[in-house]
Amino acid sequence: MGILGFIVLGLVAGAIAKAILPGDDPGGIFVTMAIGIVGAIVGGLIASALDIGELDEFFDSGTWLIAIAGSLLLLILYRVVTGRRTRH
Repeated sequence: MGILGFIVLGLVAGAIAKAILPGDDPGGIFVTMAIGIVGAIVGGLIASALDIGELDEFFDSGTWLIAIAGSLLLLILYRVVTGRRTRH
């Protein structure tokens, strides 16, 4: 899958992750898009390292689940980091 495929996959995965974990996050839609793109890549790397899947086909359900899981992970980490920063 090419870079454009990763971008589209990440944008959609980020939107789905945001729908699963709604909330008022600092940074707005652009940060959510970036989290989705990076989350798709991170999810693919983790899945490849654990040998449970990889991001190879755009229309594969496993690819989408991995990308969404990676986006959810990064969204949670982002909230933990920014939540601690704003409390101090």
